[in-house]
Amino acid sequence: MVIEQFHYATTPKYNFPQSLEDLQLPQRFIELSLRSMKKINGECFQPHEITSYGPSKENSEGITLGFQHHDSFTLRPIPLKPALDYTTVVAVDVSSINVGETKTGVICAVRGAIVWKEKSRYRCLRLGPFPFHITEENKREIYGMLRQYYFKVSGDTNAPSLINMQNRMCNLLERWLQMGVSCSSNRSVILWDGSLTAGTIDSPVNVVSQLLEVARNRLNTVLAFSKITRLRLSGHLLTDLAWKSPPPSLLQINGFPTYVSSKVRFLGDLYVARFTEGSCSFRLDIDREIPWEQGLEAVQRLLGNDLFLQSYPETLRLAHIFSTFTANEVIGIQRFIAQKCGLKMVTRPNVRRLLFGPFGKGSEG
Repeated sequence: MVIEQFHYATTPKYNFPQSLEDLQLPQRFIELSLRSMKKINGECFQPHEITSYGPSKENSEGITLGFQHHDSFTLRPIPLKPALDYTTVVAVDVSSINVGETKTGVICAVRGAIVWKEKSRYRCLRLGPFPFHITEENKREIYGMLRQYYFKVSGDTNAPSLINMQNRMCNLLERWLQMGVSCSSNRSVILWDGSLTAGTIDSPVNVVSQLLEVARNRLNTVLAFSKITRLRLSGHLLTDLAWKSPPPSLLQINGFPTYVSSKVRFLGDLYVARFTEGSCSFRLDIDREIPWEQGLEAVQRLLGNDLFLQSYPETLRLAHIFSTFTANEVIGIQRFIAQKCGLKMVTRPNVRRLLFGPFGKGSEG
């Protein structure tokens, strides 16, 4: 939680596996948060309405593709058998919130969570929330410094608009946590929320490739689960194709091009995962640079070492829960920031409600 003087605390170290207990957030991230918050003393502050609150994280897939020629693809059902040999399962997720607005910018907060399943116990590390006051004057410094510091990304560092900075900060934190887990884990199954599609704004090819390479070098296997996919085959969503095979099973989809465009590419082999009876199945991306047998073995080790609800891994589900902000937490963060920084709370009129009354629903953006 955010505590006095904006010091940042996490769950005690004894909760973590020995190999990951030294995972620390870089001081630079904390310094940027503190520096941005010091410059808002005495400003007017409009808290974000809790009624329209929702955690935010941009969909990294970012593309809608439809493949019409079914004959060019092969669909291969693969029955699965849980492998009961002991394997650590590690999941990463992040979220962000819009805390409110000042006269000069916006205040957002980001938080991440890492969950381990080890020796029949789930353990969690939460990092944040980290508040940032982002303005037109400081957004380029914050965004560029984080990208270059964490991933050595060269080239144009033009920051996105203020409305998109929240998602970009969230994505940067997520990539850093994924890198930390890849460096600290060994012979583990690492779960990502999202896909292995690279080349979008928030997922540069060199960054995602570097993350996967680090994981491979330590004999880890990355499995990326997409709760929602936009990929279609002959007009049907990929996740609608899995019902012909009894669970637990994978539906292997061969024939997707590696490159979607000159910039966007798939870094993983595509599957549809259906692990339990129920109404859900998920797109599953497995690092295409590892042998096919290793990827299949990783999925079976996941089945033997984790619990599943509606085909979704419990480790990844808990990571989502622990990273997500509740309405009470949002109110607490707003009040703390207002009191600590001496902000003057204001309530601006809701233009949509003034104009449309009970029909004035939706975002003000």
